[in-house]
Amino acid sequence: MMQKRIMPKNVKNYHRKYQICTNCVMDTSDSKITFDSKGVCDFCNDYYDNILPKWKQGVEGKEELKRISNQIRKAGKEKKYDCLIGMSGGVDSSYLCYIAKKAMHLRPLVFCVDTGWNLDIATKNIVRIVKALDLAMYTEVIDWQEMRDLQLAFFKAQVPYQDLPQDHAIFASLYNYAVKNGFKYVLTGANNATECIRPPIEWVYQNDLTLIKDIHKKYGSVPLNTFPTCSMLMYRGYYTYIRGMKKVAPLNFIKYDKEKAKRFLQNQFGWEPYENKHYENVFTRWYEGFYLPYKFGYDKRRVYFSNEILAGTLTRKEALKELANTPYPAEAQQEDRKYIAKKLGISTAEFDCMIDGPNKSFEDYKNSWNTIRLGTIVLRKLGVEKKKFR
Repeated sequence: MMQKRIMPKNVKNYHRKYQICTNCVMDTSDSKITFDSKGVCDFCNDYYDNILPKWKQGVEGKEELKRISNQIRKAGKEKKYDCLIGMSGGVDSSYLCYIAKKAMHLRPLVFCVDTGWNLDIATKNIVRIVKALDLAMYTEVIDWQEMRDLQLAFFKAQVPYQDLPQDHAIFASLYNYAVKNGFKYVLTGANNATECIRPPIEWVYQNDLTLIKDIHKKYGSVPLNTFPTCSMLMYRGYYTYIRGMKKVAPLNFIKYDKEKAKRFLQNQFGWEPYENKHYENVFTRWYEGFYLPYKFGYDKRRVYFSNEILAGTLTRKEALKELANTPYPAEAQQEDRKYIAKKLGISTAEFDCMIDGPNKSFEDYKNSWNTIRLGTIVLRKLGVEKKKFR
């Protein structure tokens, strides 16, 4: 059984004097974090300066949601469905389905992606919500041999971004389907209440198709003939400005309290909660709960909890208490590790060798970082992108 390291290998700036934000729980495990004279981090200051002032809530949010709902219904009047909803079975997307049907009075098509890793509980939650709200659903199934080969390539590449193949498959499938089938509006569960802090770029790299292709070229062996792809330029440029696809985040226009939403979904639909955000997926549960902390020293719970602290749905004291606990039981971590290795078609010994290899980052491979960074800076200036990006 693998033992937890005292200090992960090659963690950049590990020698930096430890500091944690006095307002949230982000700390120097993010090597580029900065603090003001009061010890408040740049994420918090960005939230108070750039996100909160532009966040339409209360009466203003209600009016904005009504306006957008009318637009969507009008645009889809002659169509079978007036919008597309990406659904994972998690709390955000599940509650979004309820809001879309009951508050916005829309006729959505629920879009799911099967990457081969979803837990039974996630599938059951999807079915419960879809049946209870009388929604139509379409599921895209990713070719497992291609999915498996790309994920193995990412492990061999020694980068932190092991969820990028899945994330890319999910969002590329969603956007490609929307444009191909004439959906003007795509609804997402993205929201300021739980996602106003973007994970540091060294923890979670961007949707970079150049990086994906280079890693697969170096370490993959199965041609990605059917694997869905969609570059950032494609969906943020061509799909948005030429094809007219619009992404809408309705949860930003309501008072969204994640814990209250969980209780509502449980009472109303029999929805079942997970241990943490994104734990509806066994691969992501292990990747976030073990791989990132063990190999790189990154604990994504710091981002999730800090978001809730800023939104006022969690106290800093509660977050620190939770961070003192392991993300999920060690026994479950080891069982997941064995399961993932077997599903990927390798031995646990081979898997352990990959995990213990020398750490690398996107900078070690071909990437589109400079282009993505420039584009995001422009979008920030135009007010399209609000979250801090570095």
